[in-house]
Amino acid sequence: MRIGILTSGGDCPGLNAVIRGAVLHGDRAYGSDFVGFRDGWRGLMDADFVPLDRHSVRGLSKQGGTILGSSRTNPFDGPRGGAVNVSAVLTSHRIDAVIAIGGEGTLTAARRLADAGLPVVGVPKTIDNDLAATDYSFGFDTAVEIATEAVDRIRTTAESHRRCIVVEVMGRHSGWIALHTGMAAGAHAILVPEKSVSIEQVCVWVQAVRDRGRAPIVVVSEGFVMEGMSEPHSHKGLDSFNRPRLGGIADVLAPLIEERTGIESRSTALGFAQRGGVPSAYDRVLATRLGVASTDAAERHQWGTMVSLKGTEIVSVSMAEATATPKLVPLARYEEAALLFG
Repeated sequence: MRIGILTSGGDCPGLNAVIRGAVLHGDRAYGSDFVGFRDGWRGLMDADFVPLDRHSVRGLSKQGGTILGSSRTNPFDGPRGGAVNVSAVLTSHRIDAVIAIGGEGTLTAARRLADAGLPVVGVPKTIDNDLAATDYSFGFDTAVEIATEAVDRIRTTAESHRRCIVVEVMGRHSGWIALHTGMAAGAHAILVPEKSVSIEQVCVWVQAVRDRGRAPIVVVSEGFVMEGMSEPHSHKGLDSFNRPRLGGIADVLAPLIEERTGIESRSTALGFAQRGGVPSAYDRVLATRLGVASTDAAERHQWGTMVSLKGTEIVSVSMAEATATPKLVPLARYEEAALLFG
């Protein structure tokens, strides 16, 4: 079997470990050949690919980013897009299967191609941990570690200047990064997309911290919707899937906190730092296991499925199940954390 691999959407620690796991396992267990499409779906649409063998993936598990490049190209857009054109590329280059590594947007596109009869298998990639049908996605653990270290560092300057600092982390639909980072770093308030909170309540938490002689730290997801807002804050236009590019809610909150409490407040957005650097040990192991399982799924012709972590086992689930709705932070988990606010 000849298998094509692509990495699409935002980059993520662990992508290279998936590629390595898939190629090494396929070569040794099945004698499969592999190619890598450059820059996600664009490479598949343009037939832009490179060979992948055991030597080209050597030592990749510890390397951040993706050796194949990535993009937010939609495979259904443009004159070369659509299932018919993609199928023609696969046929003309004798590629028998595609392993698509990506998040919500990537796997939604992969599901549509699979529904049209194309041989596609998915691997869940998102630092947001918001894909349903998998307990965890690789990249999340690394993102939380990076964000937690950042908050630990920010706390020292906040204490030195007796300021309130609002730290913005990623999380469009779900607040998993904010929740885990805030709990790990001992934040005094955590704001997530799943739970709307008033600015007055935020200020109550902040003021209580200041009254104890501490510097308040607030961790907020980029998709947080404050009471009185109708949608997440966005001022950066739309992405290739026509979704608002989020970011800047910390810049909105900090001056409101300062205005209402008199506490000097600053904002910091961690942004792409959460995606960068080498993956954690946990993410290297999880990504490698998912890569191995994706090759098994392709060899078994389990088209339209996504490899997934359930407990400690790797299983295959339908991509339809994985992309139907985002995996949100349960209210009970948020309330558990909220007991420690202020």
